[in-house]
Amino acid sequence: MGRLVVVSNRLADPRKAAAGGLAVALGEALKRTGGLWFGWSGKVVENGTPGEGELRVNQAGSVTLAELDLGQEDHDAYYRGYANGVLWPVFHYRLDLAHFESGHLGGYRRVNQLFARKLFPLLRPDDVIWIHDYHLIPLAAELRAMGCEARIGFFLHIPLPPPPILAAIPSHEWLMRALFAYDLVGFQNHTDLQHFSQYVQAEATAEPVGANQYRAFNSTVHAGAFPIGIDVADFQRLGRAKEARDTYESTKAEYSRRRLLIGVDRLDYSKGLPQRIRAFRELLLAYPENRHSATLLQIASPSREDVEAYGDIQRELESLCGSINGDFGDFDWMPIRYIHRTVARKRLPGLYRACAVALVTPLRDGMNLVAKEFVAAQDEDDPGVLVLSRFAGAAEQMKDALIINPYDTHGTAQVIQQALQMSLQERRERHAALMKNVRQFDVHWWCREFLSTLENTRTVQSGA
Repeated sequence: MGRLVVVSNRLADPRKAAAGGLAVALGEALKRTGGLWFGWSGKVVENGTPGEGELRVNQAGSVTLAELDLGQEDHDAYYRGYANGVLWPVFHYRLDLAHFESGHLGGYRRVNQLFARKLFPLLRPDDVIWIHDYHLIPLAAELRAMGCEARIGFFLHIPLPPPPILAAIPSHEWLMRALFAYDLVGFQNHTDLQHFSQYVQAEATAEPVGANQYRAFNSTVHAGAFPIGIDVADFQRLGRAKEARDTYESTKAEYSRRRLLIGVDRLDYSKGLPQRIRAFRELLLAYPENRHSATLLQIASPSREDVEAYGDIQRELESLCGSINGDFGDFDWMPIRYIHRTVARKRLPGLYRACAVALVTPLRDGMNLVAKEFVAAQDEDDPGVLVLSRFAGAAEQMKDALIINPYDTHGTAQVIQQALQMSLQERRERHAALMKNVRQFDVHWWCREFLSTLENTRTVQSGA
């Protein structure tokens, strides 16, 4: 393989531990090829000229980091307006929260053109380019228009909705046509892959020309499912470090008389947080033996707090938690400990290990790596139980979790009770099966599998 070029909305320095498993996995591939990582710097220039931005290129060992500043107008239109005001809600099946009338599509196209203009001079003929996520769907088409003939892959980290929902986006035809500029398009699971197949055949009259290969607009694109994983060894090393061990010990001591349940999420309407809290209320009502016994630790990290929908869900969540604590709490027991801040990643393995049950119950999620982290953090001799939404991408792989429908409040409460009552033998068996899958399909497998498939995808692109 030639030099790897990674392009993402935000740039991450693979040398920094805080960058997470994705940056580490991509960093390894970048280091092997002396690669380039290109992305937005995170800096917004208040009076920046639309369609322009300063590019800074630095070395991080053998890896080149190229970071681009964005002007305020571009950032507001591309990132807040279109990517997070249209694509994020629609791709998570929330048409009611999409702002179609906002007119930000022009800014989205303008920033993708800016990315292409700044990136193209840095490219080499034998580069292999890997573009990430919904912010940059049209980037390959912009590069092809400039004459780029390199092999280009795209990975969508969030869900792809079914055709009737996708078709609600104004200019959806342009958006999906842009995917035909790629050699390989990757999705988190087979459901999303199926939605892509249905869309391109129904809406773009694409012709299947092989297994998961489609031809339209004088181009052929290969598609596949590549479920992302975690860096298991690195996360377990984190769990053995002092911060995680101290967190585990202090949590176990503080809640020595309680069975702990945990939820760790960004505060986002896709995560099903109000539904989860209502299910916990139902658990306390239907199974009163859990009163003074079960405590839910709900961490909801701040997320896009300047967007109205996020303020609404924050207020709803705080009201629900306060109501339940007021109705059921006592001097020595609060049913829910709600934390609206980011908890340091180095503490999470200790928290997971101290809990009997994890509630990973999104209404829609591309994958959800909290589910895999919880499994990796457990004591295999006395593991906790994973309760997982059928609408998380992880559910396709993690069939030994307890699978729930987060819209079914009573059914979810029943499953949580099942988790709390599960025998040690069953917990061990389920955990062993889950752990085997988490190890086999880790983030390094994901990276190798996608790049290997891209390298072997030899299609001739004649423009999209």
